[in-house]
Parts: sequence; C-alpha cells; structure tokens
Amino acid sequence: MSLFSSKKTTKEEITKTDTTTDAKEAASMKDLYSEVAPKKVATKAGAKVSKVANEAYRVLVSPLVTEKATALHEENKYVFVVANDANKISVAQAIQSVYGVSPKKVNISNIKGKAVSRGNVRGRRSDWRKAVVTLAKCETIKIYEGV
Repeated sequence: MSLFSSKKTTKEEITKTDTTTDAKEAASMKDLYSEVAPKKVATKAGAKVSKVANEAYRVLVSPLVTEKATALHEENKYVFVVANDANKISVAQAIQSVYGVSPKKVNISNIKGKAVSRGNVRGRRSDWRKAVVTLAKCETIKIYEGV
C-alpha cells in the first residue's frame, strides 16, 4: 500500500510479480553465460602456461633502463626489476610468456635500499630485486628502442 498512489495493491500481488520477473532474469542470465563459458584445458602443461601468463605481470615489474643495462644489451643481456619473491624459474617463464623468447640464463641479485633524509626526517628506500636475463645470440627483445 502506497501513500501517494491512488491504486491500492495487496502483498500477494507484489510477491507474484516479483517471482515472475526473477524467473525471467535467471533464465536470461543462464543463456548469456552459457555462450561465454570458458573452455577448460585438459593437459597439465597447458594449465601451467595459462597460469604463468596470468602471473607474469606480478613477476616482472619493469625493465631497468640505465647506462650499465644498455651496455649489457650489447652482450644480449637484459635487466629487469622483478618482484621480491620471484625466483629464476618464475622470471624465465614470465619472459617466455611476455616476450616470446626463452632465456639462456637468469641471474638475480637483491639490492638494498639507501638511507635518505629530507630535512630532519630520516628514512630508507625500499629493497628491490634485479634480474639479468641472458638470451641466445639470435634472440632479441626491443626494450631500449627510443630511449
């Protein structure tokens, strides 16, 4: 029953209309999602590749562009900032999935953050991890173009 409506409705009529619209919406949602259902991969190797492709953005933070890194480019070595919990295997798989090249060797080093001060406030930059990825002579990654 509404205060501003001239037509008075009962609770039974309201519940009847609600159940009919819910049934229609549920049927239409099933139709929508049945067409877009993702296909499942039966092989284990395929599942690992898709998982690595989804996780690559968590492993590779950014390419490191410095003078030393560009000098290493001549030796087919590429430098990346990686996540603090990344290991050599996950970095190699992430490079494979993102750039489509298989690394020959991966070296990882931990870089400690420097102590900094601004006025009277002292602080410390965060620690980070650097990965040097060596590729075969025939493979390249276009990171340093336009820099």
